[in-house]
Amino acid sequence: MKKTLLVLVLIVFTACYQETAIVIEGDFIASFVRGDESVPVNLLIINKITGADTYEWTFEGGSPSTSSSKDPGEILYEKVGTYFIKLTATNVDGETKVFTKTIVVKDGIKIQFSNEVLKSNYSPVEVVVTNNTVGEGFLYSWDFQGGTPAKFIGKTPPNVIFTSPGDHKISLTVSNGFENETQIQTIKVSPYLVSMFTYEPATEDDDYEAPVKIILTNSSISATHYKWSFQNGLPATSIDENPTVVFTTPGSHEISLEAFNDKTSQVFNRIIDVKANTNLRVFTNIKLGTNAAHNNNTIGAMFSTITRTVYKANEITNDNSNLIDIVFQGLNSNFTYNKFISPDQVSSNGFLTLKNAQNTIFVNYQSRCNCGLNFTESQFDAMVNDTPLKSLNIEYTAGGYQEFGLIYPRIILFKTQEGKKGAIKIKDMVKNGTSSYILIDIKIQKQ
Repeated sequence: MKKTLLVLVLIVFTACYQETAIVIEGDFIASFVRGDESVPVNLLIINKITGADTYEWTFEGGSPSTSSSKDPGEILYEKVGTYFIKLTATNVDGETKVFTKTIVVKDGIKIQFSNEVLKSNYSPVEVVVTNNTVGEGFLYSWDFQGGTPAKFIGKTPPNVIFTSPGDHKISLTVSNGFENETQIQTIKVSPYLVSMFTYEPATEDDDYEAPVKIILTNSSISATHYKWSFQNGLPATSIDENPTVVFTTPGSHEISLEAFNDKTSQVFNRIIDVKANTNLRVFTNIKLGTNAAHNNNTIGAMFSTITRTVYKANEITNDNSNLIDIVFQGLNSNFTYNKFISPDQVSSNGFLTLKNAQNTIFVNYQSRCNCGLNFTESQFDAMVNDTPLKSLNIEYTAGGYQEFGLIYPRIILFKTQEGKKGAIKIKDMVKNGTSSYILIDIKIQKQ
């Protein structure tokens, strides 16, 4: 009877013990710190497992690679890859349970690409784009502003063609699945080629009479070299950027410029009209002041047919004084005493001395020179070439050099130191105190 009771007690005790055994259950959480999944990354381990007394962690590719802590905290991954995390949990009852997870550590995005223009930046521009971005598993999205193609998906894009002048953006966006990075570079396309030029005659040839020297100014756009052709010109051709050309015969002459770059060429033409040579240069409405106007720097009394300039006293220098060939002497604003004088005689007539002054012969009074001169106003007005001047015997005489009064229109004859003959027509005498002046036209031989 006692033996039977003992057996029953043991059975009840054993049944109670089995019901209170501890069970290992739950799981652990592995999450990327700040959601950053690209190397280097920190993985935070949060242990939600219950019923375990010991923990053995294995972090493949991680640092640390193992741990026996219940909560190992953050694990560092510095290389791209797919890694296993293994946890072996045990308890005092001898229960063991294994938990595993797989994580994917992605590559960090460091965009690197370059572009190379083939040939030149003149339209059309072909660009080679080279993607040097390091990493695996990326998605590449290209945008070529104004280019062909306009877009491309993939690591290595084809060559891109840009035709419109201006700046064009090349944009690369790289994604690793959870973050994007974008880099932009710029391609500059030069303007379309335009062949163009302007021209002007040399100062001494502004009347466009043969021979005439033409100075050319190249204003072409996006050109690298040039080919000029000059119809009937000297030279006939040129490859200079800004040449000069001389036309020796009257008529219409074509100037042609072909401008090139490494992509294309274009031709631009203009016509130059050259007149017959009259050997006569004409100046109109020249104001020459009295002595007071000149010395007060109001209106100059000295003129150069070479520079075509009227000079006041303060404008005369050692560099231009020897170019002055006409000087007017007006002693007062009432014009009671007037004379054109030789530049080398100015110091004796109320002006400062001119350095290296020219000698010009003037006939102020034709009727008193006793030299057979009688060149009239109507002859002056009708003169269209130098033929009437050629036969004039212009020499110095005391009578012809005399002063004259307030009588105009009036013709003054002269001959420069170079032997060029000319005539001056006084059209008006304007009384204005110390700003008084005469108004004249001049016709003079070129050679």
